[in-house]
Amino acid sequence: MALPVSAAAEPSAPVRQVSARHFVRLKLRVLGNNFRGQGWRIALFIGGALIGLWFAVSGFFLFAAPGLAGDGRYAVLIAAAGGGLLVLGWLLLPLVFFGVDETLDPARFALLPLSRRTLVTGLLAAALVSVPVLAVLVASFGLVLTAWALGGWSAGLVAVLGVAGGLLLCVAVSRAVTSAFATMLRSRRVRDLAAVLLAVTAALLGPLQVFGLAALRDADWDRLNGVATVIGWTPLGAPWTAGIDVAQGRVWAAPVKLLITVVAIAALLLWWSRSLESAMVGAVSAGKAPVQRAATGGAVRQLFPRLAGWARRDRFGALVAREARYWWRDARRRANLITIAVVGIFVPVVINVTGGDFAVEDGAGLTAGVENTSPVVVTISMLLVGVLASVTLANQFGFDGSAYAANVVAGVPGRVELRARIVAFSLYVLPMLAFVAVVLSVVLGRPQWLGLTFGSLVATYGAGLAVNSFISVLGAYSLPETSNPFAMNSGAGVAKGLLTVLAMVVSAVAAVPMVVAAALLGDAWLWLALPVGVAYGLGAALLGAYLAGDVLDRRQPELLATVTPRR
Repeated sequence: MALPVSAAAEPSAPVRQVSARHFVRLKLRVLGNNFRGQGWRIALFIGGALIGLWFAVSGFFLFAAPGLAGDGRYAVLIAAAGGGLLVLGWLLLPLVFFGVDETLDPARFALLPLSRRTLVTGLLAAALVSVPVLAVLVASFGLVLTAWALGGWSAGLVAVLGVAGGLLLCVAVSRAVTSAFATMLRSRRVRDLAAVLLAVTAALLGPLQVFGLAALRDADWDRLNGVATVIGWTPLGAPWTAGIDVAQGRVWAAPVKLLITVVAIAALLLWWSRSLESAMVGAVSAGKAPVQRAATGGAVRQLFPRLAGWARRDRFGALVAREARYWWRDARRRANLITIAVVGIFVPVVINVTGGDFAVEDGAGLTAGVENTSPVVVTISMLLVGVLASVTLANQFGFDGSAYAANVVAGVPGRVELRARIVAFSLYVLPMLAFVAVVLSVVLGRPQWLGLTFGSLVATYGAGLAVNSFISVLGAYSLPETSNPFAMNSGAGVAKGLLTVLAMVVSAVAAVPMVVAAALLGDAWLWLALPVGVAYGLGAALLGAYLAGDVLDRRQPELLATVTPRR
């Protein structure tokens, strides 16, 4: 009897070579599936595209200004400074604000027979299919127009090559850095340090922008041209200035700068491939396993962190303890706390000390700023800090993801849930706000204003908690389940930005009565601000949790489906 022919012996079907276009098609298909039946996702995508178009057009005219004016004196400065800021933006913003689009999670490809080169080139090609990339492409083509207008078609052609290289450089640096940090963050100590450094970096972006604008007002533009020339020989500015060099007669510099760009991109892709493989496969931490200490005081007591040790051993206390522990151990949440601490000190000090004028003319500028401050200005600055502190809860359920199912199954009442989350978050935030109030009172030289500063902070913070309780229930969005803590689902970066703006605007409006009271009551407000502010903030927070809790009870299944990452 003849034996059946084995499947292995049969002629195998030809295996198609996987290329970058397959990754692009896969990303487009995943995006289409994510948008199917999700009207709000489509709306956010369209909104993000319109915002990106606005920035793209603005950047285009900025880069094209020397060419449209027919004056190439500051062409190198605009190209080097603008292009360098683009690269730095792609380096820092994914780490501290928007994250990177991981529609195609690299971990999904770990078990597939794909070479490292295929995976990196495919993921890079897929990353190029996005609204931010298109916006940068449109904006940077202003450099092509400038080079063409100043030096003809040859300069324009080199500028096209430079723009393409600069765009690849932006995407490569974003992916390489976020992937490398994701790998390093497996270590608890490195994760803590990275969270601190990234949060401080995020908090310092505002101060750097403020002082940068002040410096530009009195800048020596001819001297800045020399600085731009130096930047043009670094990867930050090399791709963007190559076409301008050809237009201004430095033809020999263009191939050197394009070579610098190619080398930088190759180095970043090599770095990305190394960290990407480690992130996919996983790494076993070196050294001995940590020694487990024996539990003292019982298992239940160990579940309550020291900060929440006072909480009752019931459902409300357990929720407070869980949230308090998560706010300290979750890298995403902890970075937000550090940002609140840093920005919370910077914003009121700058507003009150400088009086809104960030350029200090002489040594008397600081004194004049302090003397000209008023309770109304102080209250407004406190409003900004309180709003910033509370807006962190705008997507508080998104941090939980699918773990929120435990609360749904347990039938936790919405009011209890929101009150517990507010209490746990406030355990960290209220001491920060008190510190900010003390620092500002000392800097202003008016210790008698301590009640004004702290009362205004508590009032605006409580009003923000009420507003964000509703936003967190009605406008939640999912965060991807990935080893990369900076990853965002497609469209989530836009959702985060729009929700943050909405929460801050509504919270500021809810806190306006404090500003009105400061303007109408004068010196009497210095004594009334503390009791009135505490009562206003506490009442607003409790009322917001009460009303939003009813909405949460009705929307628990929908909320769980919204914050659960889609695979």
